[in-house]
Order: sequence, then C-alpha cells, then structure tokens
Amino acid sequence: MASEAVKVVVRCRPMSQREKALGCKAVVSMESARGQCFLQNPAAAGEPPKQFTFDGAYFQEHNTEQIYNEIAYPLVEGVTEGYNGTIFAYGQTGSGKSFTMQGIVDPSTQKGIIPRAFEHIFESVQCAENAKFLVRASYLEIYNEDIRDLLGADTKQKLELKEHPEKGVYVKGLSLHTVQSVGQCERIMETGWRNRAVGYTLMNKDSSRSHSIFTVNMEIYTVDERGQDHLRAAKLNLVDLAGSERQSKTGATGERLKEATKINLSLSALGNVISALVDGRSKHIPYRDSKLTRLLQDSLGGNTKTLMVACLSPADNNYDESLSTLRYANRAKNIKNKPCINEDPKDALLREYQEEIKKLKAILAEQMSTNNLSGRRALTGCRDVLRCASSSQYSHSDFSELQLLVSSSPQAPAAPWPVPDADDVRRGSAGAEVAIAAEGISLPADQQQVLARLQMLERQVVGGEQAKNKDLKEKRKRRKKYADERRMQLVAALQQSDEDTSDWVLLNVYDSIQEEVRAKSKLLEKMQEKLRAAETEIKDLQSEFELEKIDYLGTIRRLERDLLLFQQLLDQVQSLVRRDCNYSNLEKIKRESVWDEENGCWRIPEPVVQRTRLPAVPVLPQPQPARSSPAAQSGDRTVMLPFSPCS
Repeated sequence: MASEAVKVVVRCRPMSQREKALGCKAVVSMESARGQCFLQNPAAAGEPPKQFTFDGAYFQEHNTEQIYNEIAYPLVEGVTEGYNGTIFAYGQTGSGKSFTMQGIVDPSTQKGIIPRAFEHIFESVQCAENAKFLVRASYLEIYNEDIRDLLGADTKQKLELKEHPEKGVYVKGLSLHTVQSVGQCERIMETGWRNRAVGYTLMNKDSSRSHSIFTVNMEIYTVDERGQDHLRAAKLNLVDLAGSERQSKTGATGERLKEATKINLSLSALGNVISALVDGRSKHIPYRDSKLTRLLQDSLGGNTKTLMVACLSPADNNYDESLSTLRYANRAKNIKNKPCINEDPKDALLREYQEEIKKLKAILAEQMSTNNLSGRRALTGCRDVLRCASSSQYSHSDFSELQLLVSSSPQAPAAPWPVPDADDVRRGSAGAEVAIAAEGISLPADQQQVLARLQMLERQVVGGEQAKNKDLKEKRKRRKKYADERRMQLVAALQQSDEDTSDWVLLNVYDSIQEEVRAKSKLLEKMQEKLRAAETEIKDLQSEFELEKIDYLGTIRRLERDLLLFQQLLDQVQSLVRRDCNYSNLEKIKRESVWDEENGCWRIPEPVVQRTRLPAVPVLPQPQPARSSPAAQSGDRTVMLPFSPCS
C-alpha cells in the first residue's frame, strides 16, 4: 500500500483592528510561488528570519477560493472516488480558522472550505455516469471533552465514543441525515453552527469554545463495462478546531478559563500525537489522551488523505504562538498516511437497498402472474423498468410507466407495507431496520404501496442528473487541470530553489581566479547564513525545551499537592459522614486549607461536629385525687400514693 504525506498549507490573515490599535508590527512574510513562510523574531532584528516550506503559502491578499482550488480540490475529488479525506484548520485563537472553514457569503471568493466542499461533492455526483450515491451528513462538537450532537434533538446530551474492530472509532447515537443537494447541506451546517458553543474573549468576540467536526458519509454504487456492480464507501471530515489560548491575552475567567484549559489540553494531546508519529522511535502513539485525537486517529497515520491549514496572525505580539503553530505544521507534513479506496463495505445502506429492490421486483412479478394475457404483456414492461431499478439507475419516466402498468392491474386487499421513517434511514449502519425483513414475512398485494416504496428509495439515492451536461464536465476538467498545474509549478520552484543553494557552482569552469573567488564567496555567504539560521534554531529549541520542562515540572508539583490534599481530606471524613460535621461541605474545607511549604503538607481545618440541643420536655399535668368511696365515708380511709415515673 503506497504511503502519502499529510498535505500542509499555511495562511496568514490581515492585521485586526485590535492589533492596529496596539501598534503591532508584521513579522510574517511569505513567498507563495515556492510555498515558503518567513517569521522574523521581533526581539532579534539582526538575526535572519526563520524559514519554513509547505505545500502552499497564502498571505493576506489570497482568498479561500484560491486555497480550495489549488490544494483542497484534489482531496475532495478523491473522496468522490472512494477515499477517506480530512481537512482541518489549526492555530491560535483569533487566527482565522473558522473564517477559513466556514467563511462568509459576501464576497463569494471568501466562502469557506466546508460550503465549497458541498458544492464540489454534488457537482461530482451529478456528473457521474453509471453511478449512484447515497450521501449522509453528521455534525458534532467536543466541548470540555464531552461529545455533543449539534443536529440532535438534545444538543446538550453527552455521547459515548466507541471502537469497533471493523468500523474503527465512532460516536454512539450520533444522528446521520440523508442529503440530496447543496442547500440541504448548508441548512444542516447553519443549524449546527447555531448550536455550537461560542463566547467572547479579548482576542475574539465570537471565539469557538469547542472543536467541531462536520462529516459527509458517501456510499458509491457503480456498474462497470461488463455489467458488474461495485460498492465503495468514503467519508470527508471537515474539522474546525478551537484555538490555543493564553489567559493573559484572552482575559478568560470562570467558565471561559475552564473551557480554555480543556481546549489547550486537547490541542497539546494533538501535538503529542503529531510528534510521536514523526519520531520513528516512538512505539506508542497517544491517541487515547483526548477524544479529539481518537476521532482523528484515522486521519493521522491511517487510511485517509489529510490536509492541514495552519492559520497565523502577522502581529509581533503573537510571535511565540505563530512560531509554535509553524513548528507543529512543519512536523505534521512528515506524517505518512496510507489511503486506499474502501471497497465493498459490509454495513453499506446501498447494499440493503439493492436487496430490497430485488424483493420488490419479485413481489410485483408474483402479483401480476395471475393476470390475463394483457396483464402478462404488461408484466414484461414492468420487468424492464424494475431491471433499471435494480441497478439503482432510476428515472422519472420509468416510474411513470411502472405506475401506469400497476394502476391497470386488479388490486387485492393486503396488509400495509412497512415504510421506514427518516430516523431509520439515517441509521445507515443498522441496515436491517431499513431493509425488508427476512424471507418469512408475508408479501403485500397492494402495488401502489410497492410503487411508493420504490419512489422513496429513488429519493434517497442521487447521481447522474447532469451526466450529459458538457459545460459542467468541461468546468470540472479545467479545475482538475488547474490544481495539477499549480502542484507542478510548486515542485518546479522548489527544485529550482534546491539548485540555487547546491554546490554546483564548485564544478564550474571559471575564466579567472577573481571570478571563481566571487562565485565561491557568494556561495560561502549563503552557507554562513544557513549556519546562523540553524544555530539560532537550535538555541530557540533549547530555550523552548527548557520552558516546557519548567512547565511540566510545575504541573507535576501541582498535581502532587492536589493528590495529597484529597488524600488527607478522605482520611479525615471517612469516620465522620454526618451532616452536622463541617466536613460535609468539602468545598468550604478546600477554601480554608493552606499549603505548608515548610512541612510539605496541607493545613486543613479540624473536623467539628455541632451538638444538637433537643427542646425541653413539657411538664405533665398532675393527676386529680380519686373520689372517696362509700366505704371511706363509712369510716375506711384510702391512702393515695404520689405517682413517680422512676418507680
């Protein structure tokens, strides 16, 4: 299986109004023809700028349309052929990730990658010949490490992440919505976007507080020249990541700070996965460190064509963040994936449709076999129409003919035909709920219901509507040719750059010593400049390593203190599980606890049990003396003893 590197492009947005007001200077420059990005350290103006080379570099004057046509178009085209694909935007908060993925309506050149992918997919579907497609969409977000369905009935419900030996990682209970047009996809995207978690920070008034993944699932049914049918499956993941944040810049507090912590942790896990994949010595890839990396597991080192768009801010006050983004992107381009066409998927819904169509064909044949000669002649035409249906190449004229044939035949009363609702259709993996039941079910005799079922299946499947549109096909050819030419231009420019910096000049024949000295001096200057840049890079990496080491050590110490605190709390409250004890309110105990640096332990409040005072017992009334009996009146005396409760 041939491997393919992850494609990486970098995009730099214009200065924001906030950055202009702060008087920031631009430290990012690009040479788009060679896919090179340069980053100048504002604290060391005399040093050469850091240089990075990617599959594409797009500066402030470039728009999203150019990015899509040059680099994203081949990837999405591969999805329509049966490959898996992933496009995700990476960068700090406010760097333009959501703008790149979602885009804006006006001007049209800045429409995002996600809506452009919708248009591309359905353009390919409509132009396809001898092929039918089943297209379904889902939209989820990862908020505070909880997975939510942005298109579900309850968008706050937490969903579980599961792993299947054949399907891989998937989200249990995630809704799948069948779509037949670009408009339906855009409405679904807008619905999910409204449900997504966003919030205000100092760096972005509409900051994404979650990672979102819009997935387009496709099943492709084709018939080759020999009449054999083939089934393929593909999916396109369109990922809009939340940006990494620094609390000192965003001013996040409370809930926003909690969100930022979870975002940074998941992005850190993503960076660790990228580093482990690039480092050939790593035997363990930490995919399970976050739900984001588990969902992107197949996109990083698996069976997927992947494109990463690294988004940058040009301002000098974001130098550290931009450098970190460029370094992660530079590592990611060394990841090797192994994409292949997904042939003959076992859980394909289209396969269930084909089996159901065959059963419907048998139903109509059996019902019409008892008709007279004219009915049998009509049966021949009906079979021809159903033969077209069995290959998923339906047309409205065929169904009109079938309806005419059925309406002319006698009908017998029968049980109603079970038509699945939209939710059953959306659960494509549970095909048994959509298809006709097993052989033992009694067959209905109402041809109109059978026809309605066939028409419902026709609405679910799309493809070939514009197969004879020459203009649309020519447009697609031009776009493919443009993407190929742009790739070849980039390769040629990089080869020329390598030749310019090579030592071929040493092999030249010179007319004089002076000419040779000048040529070699020029080459020496270039090599010295490269050496200085490499030495600076080494110092920066060492400094970055030390900062990360200090940060990790601080995290370890903080976790050890927290662990010791909780252990001491548990030791104290084990024997005091009473509501009148001050340890019933652990949050108050935590606030009152103080870390003792000298003794290396937490000073926590002593447990206090409040004594309950019962109300006083009321005094019982004294019993009345008994009346004297006639015997007493006659002289006998009865002595009454006082009542005592303790007697």
